[in-house]
Amino acid sequence: MDHKLPDISQDFAAWYQEIVYAAQLADQSPVRGSIVIMPYGYAIWELIRDRLDERIKATGHQNAAFPLLIPESYLKREAEHVEGFAPEVAVVTHAGGKELEEALIVRPTSEVIIHSMFARWIRSWRDLPLKINQWANVVRWEMRPRPFVRTTEFLWQEGHTAHATKEEALEEVLTMLNEYVDLARNYLAIPVVAGIKAESEKFPGAERTYTFEGLMQDGKALQMGTSHLLSQSFAHSFEMKYQDQNGNVAYPWLTSWGATTRLVGAVVMVHGDNKGLVLPPRVAPIQVVIVPIVRKGQDNSAVIDAVAKIADRLKKHGIRVHVDDQENLTPGAKFYHWEMRGVPVRLEIGPRDVANNCVVAVDRLGLGKESLGIDRIEDAVTHLLNRVQDTLLARATERRDSKWYKAAKLADFGPKLDEQPGFYQTGWCNSPACEEKIKEFKATTRCIIDTKEFSQCFACDKPSVHDVLIAKAY
Repeated sequence: MDHKLPDISQDFAAWYQEIVYAAQLADQSPVRGSIVIMPYGYAIWELIRDRLDERIKATGHQNAAFPLLIPESYLKREAEHVEGFAPEVAVVTHAGGKELEEALIVRPTSEVIIHSMFARWIRSWRDLPLKINQWANVVRWEMRPRPFVRTTEFLWQEGHTAHATKEEALEEVLTMLNEYVDLARNYLAIPVVAGIKAESEKFPGAERTYTFEGLMQDGKALQMGTSHLLSQSFAHSFEMKYQDQNGNVAYPWLTSWGATTRLVGAVVMVHGDNKGLVLPPRVAPIQVVIVPIVRKGQDNSAVIDAVAKIADRLKKHGIRVHVDDQENLTPGAKFYHWEMRGVPVRLEIGPRDVANNCVVAVDRLGLGKESLGIDRIEDAVTHLLNRVQDTLLARATERRDSKWYKAAKLADFGPKLDEQPGFYQTGWCNSPACEEKIKEFKATTRCIIDTKEFSQCFACDKPSVHDVLIAKAY
């Protein structure tokens, strides 16, 4: 079971690639840029998905399913949209043994097919707001693949809504952005930064794109999800007309928002260490692993019985438990295996523990080894899981803040982006020409933030319109 990982502080990219496969989150597929998500990795995604799905429904949305294949002519109806996705699109030209009359696009996103249906469904102001979400796979031809973070095919949810006014649409965009931020902070234990994307970075066809950005341990940013005010361009492209309350013909205001299996990669990169994964308890498929400490050639029935009872009690308390009772492995080998897989809490139970009516608890963060009484084991384990969850967020916040720099001029901080990567907060005049200069350092604007501390642009002498975060990114 031993698997030597690259040192996370020396070669973060190699460490990440290795741990994704060593911990059996994913395996390589025959198609370049695609992965097979294995049961353990998929279980993490299911926990993220289930929480998000619960909130999507609670905020008034309904799930639906739309086709994988889209007529090419549909994609071309919104010029900015098709131009933005053209390099990533996969096209089906032959099917059923013959060439198709019209090529079909394998969906890179579903705005056009969903909006074509919205045009059928929205006839009156009474049909609004229309709030739809789908859980699906999409394909975007990826030139620089990285498991979970950038793959040719990935899983996600994409929400699409239509509203009578721009104000309602913007409220929807911000509502879902806040749900994403809550998911990241309180479930993934990742202290994300929310803000508005620059014009060059926004979603193709959108009027405004909001993002929530995480900072990985190597100082690179990761766009973890987005929420878009599409405005009315798609509505006009698809003749999405309806009769408003005054009897006039109107077009709805549209939004879309999405998060993907990239979130699994974010969890790995933000919390992992040289022993392997470190999973926040709320998205850990196994929150507690119990390792019986038994002796060969002796009667271990008391230990085995105690383990079964404790596991049953914890499961009834809603805690996800696994008992590792493999006889062919030493306790040390088991400890190593579950540490690498990031299980938040390990309970060890031997004959002496049974006699003392207690268990030995070890958390994945190295906060300490402690003895827990069996009589109140549910409360004690719950407390320990909550402590791990809170500590992970605190550690990630401290790490992010230590890599959050404030600098006035690109000439000064640009050269530091390689040796001292992180978020660089600075002022910006909002000029594309100034933004273009960032690319010389292979960095990008990540988002415009509310805080304003700089009066002058990072690249020119003009006044700053707002502060912006600049970073190298995945």
